Amino acid sequence: MELSKEECVNAALVLQKTIKALKEKDALVLKDLSNQTIHSSCTFQDSGTITSAVLIYTLSKLIERSDYKKIPSWDKFEKKISSFLKLAISALKQNNHDAYERHMIKARQTLESVSRNLKPYIEEVLRKASINKASKIHEHGISSEKTARMLGLTQWEISEYLGSKPVQERLTEKLTIQKRIALAQSFFS
Repeated sequence: MELSKEECVNAALVLQKTIKALKEKDALVLKDLSNQTIHSSCTFQDSGTITSAVLIYTLSKLIERSDYKKIPSWDKFEKKISSFLKLAISALKQNNHDAYERHMIKARQTLESVSRNLKPYIEEVLRKASINKASKIHEHGISSEKTARMLGLTQWEISEYLGSKPVQERLTEKLTIQKRIALAQSFFS
């Protein structure tokens, strides 16, 4: 499913804010921006938005832990990522969904190829970011099978992560889902 005109505008705005937060090394804003993309990921289930959520979350983790300091030529890397994000913004403004997805994939590939010494670490951060975002998508009611397929994970990775959450957190989610069911039922009665 392609993004609506309104969602394209919203996705472009998120990417603009991402560029600014990346430049300012504001991990909290990046994490919030990643979370904002989850709703679109669940609604439209498109790879561009999902890649965006994972990429932004990964950047937030690199900055939060000061791991960006380990990346040689961070400034050059930041400019390259920002240029792909700007191209993605331009594609969104032209409602060119295929180009948007390509630019987001290129941005992720840039992150994955940042440094041979850091490659295993970056891959692990990306994997954990994917699992984290998968759990958020799953919380929105998307099956673990479909979520795993969308993010290139296994259902086992998702269920293992969900199983590691504290019981209180899972109970809260269950109540939320029950409330959602009751709300949905009230619409149809």
